[in-house]
Amino acid sequence: MKPMKSIDVARVAVKMAMSTREEEEALKNKYWQQGVKVAAVDYGGEYVTSISKIIERAVVAAKREGIIEESHTGEGAVAGAAHDAVMQVMNKAMGLNVGGKIGIAYANEHLCVCVFFAVGMLNLNEVAIGLGHRSLK
Repeated sequence: MKPMKSIDVARVAVKMAMSTREEEEALKNKYWQQGVKVAAVDYGGEYVTSISKIIERAVVAAKREGIIEESHTGEGAVAGAAHDAVMQVMNKAMGLNVGGKIGIAYANEHLCVCVFFAVGMLNLNEVAIGLGHRSLK
């Protein structure tokens, strides 16, 4: 099997972020067999107050699933990629409630964090996706 490129790892992160709970375990097994470490975790709340919680949840999930070790390098890479992803949807989400799922994928030197958002107020919902990438060896 040829090495995965950043775009391939990004696709995996997006799939993890958009998966249902039922699909998540099957995807984890599939990607682990292909040599891709993955994680996914839900989140929700008001956008501005949720930013730090989303980043923290991404780091905790990455450590829990063995994607990164407890180090400044690994934690910083996940936190930076998660921050980039969250900031990409700021214009749609500012001042509104958000909920969704974080998908994380790592293969070769590529680490991608995808944040899938449902942005809403009352019953008016919008969807958005943000994606961050870091190189990590």
